Amino acid sequence: MLDYKLKIGLVPERRFLPGPKRTGIFNPDYAVANKNKALAYIRENFADADTEFFDLEFLNEEGLLSHVDQCEKVAAYFREKEIDALFIINCNFGNEEAAGKIAQRMGKPVLLWGPRDRVFDADGTRYTDTQCGLFAIGTQLNRHGIRFSYIENCDIEDKAFSEGLNKFLSVACMLKNFRKLRIVQVGSRVRPFNSVMINEMELMEKFGIEVVPVNMAEAADKLNRIYKEDRKKLEAEALKIREKIDTSSVDDELLIKMAAFIFMYKEFEIDHKASLMSTECWTSMNLAFGAMPCLAMSVLADLGLHVLCESDIYGAVTAALLSSAARGKVPPIFGEFTSRNPGNDNSELLWHCGPFALSLKKEGVKARLFNARPSWQLKDGDYTLARFQAARGKYYLLGGNIKTTDGPETFGTYIWAEIPGLTKVERKLVEGPYIHHVSEICGSYADTLKEFCRFVPELEFDDLYN
Repeated sequence: MLDYKLKIGLVPERRFLPGPKRTGIFNPDYAVANKNKALAYIRENFADADTEFFDLEFLNEEGLLSHVDQCEKVAAYFREKEIDALFIINCNFGNEEAAGKIAQRMGKPVLLWGPRDRVFDADGTRYTDTQCGLFAIGTQLNRHGIRFSYIENCDIEDKAFSEGLNKFLSVACMLKNFRKLRIVQVGSRVRPFNSVMINEMELMEKFGIEVVPVNMAEAADKLNRIYKEDRKKLEAEALKIREKIDTSSVDDELLIKMAAFIFMYKEFEIDHKASLMSTECWTSMNLAFGAMPCLAMSVLADLGLHVLCESDIYGAVTAALLSSAARGKVPPIFGEFTSRNPGNDNSELLWHCGPFALSLKKEGVKARLFNARPSWQLKDGDYTLARFQAARGKYYLLGGNIKTTDGPETFGTYIWAEIPGLTKVERKLVEGPYIHHVSEICGSYADTLKEFCRFVPELEFDDLYN
């Protein structure tokens, strides 16, 4: 499965000045006060079961980085803690040399911020000049070729700070998972679906993404073994499904067969250490086993294992990015562009034949099986739409925020999306490089996707609406 846990190395720093302790400008006491306030606020408001912070209290009495000679000790400590990202907190003017060196040594995503300069004495004395130092640090990071995120110079209680830190945590989670993705591909590409062709070698070379193939003979063998040997387990799973979904349109034996897919994908996840999966679905699965996996995909989505249908590897990458942006709080969906709304020129049916998580079902809508596939409308609200795609050696990430709207009832799992300027978006999908398969997730993460692409030079962000 994807890993949503983060360890963040906090690097509060101040300007290094030799000689006696300053009493005027750059008095270190003011830097320590800024550090203490920042660390307390960050831990109180952003630490949780999935987010751990490590500071520099071990380094010296101040708990501040102030000289480049301290960087090796700090880097060794952060390596021991296996941090995923750095947050450089400029507590006065700071030290651009040390900031650049620790970022270079760690090779991790970097966030930069410093609090507003608020103390000005009656005689004109200033003590911090934090903003001035931020310019110097940004320049030094750029000279080292370090890609970083930046929160504007603001008070820590400001909305800009919380939005900026939460966005960076999402980006750090995306980068952590993206760089070690293992996508298990169960079955081959569906023959007519030329649109989902990929370059497996390029994925490995450019991004380190591994595609692990599992052929249909192995899948069928596993399904038949589970069906024959794990009858009680399958019956119990079928009972749980009946309690949540109207399955009256299929007989008991078919439902038990459909449940077998849940355990097959779980076994493949363990066998191959899968981040998530892409699978053949409605053709050879039914031919080999007499059932389809759509219901299993829906069940597994709520268990945190995302199985993308129709052999779409790039779709699986997109789902991984969206799930990481949301840090696993909600499952992604795989709703393709299907039909324009007959009553709204700027509304599109984002649909697939059953793989969406039941937890996302719209309140008051009946959950049922239609043609042996899950069928319900999803809840209303804000969503993010995205598509990872390659064409002629270049890689793109399409992204934009959308809202749900009303539309006709239909079968399968779906939402009706309000997409301003839909004809322009339609043309973008027809003319390429994208295909009609897209992924969505609850929440507004378009800016997060754009920020993520700043850290991946081989990947170009493409605004859905431009």
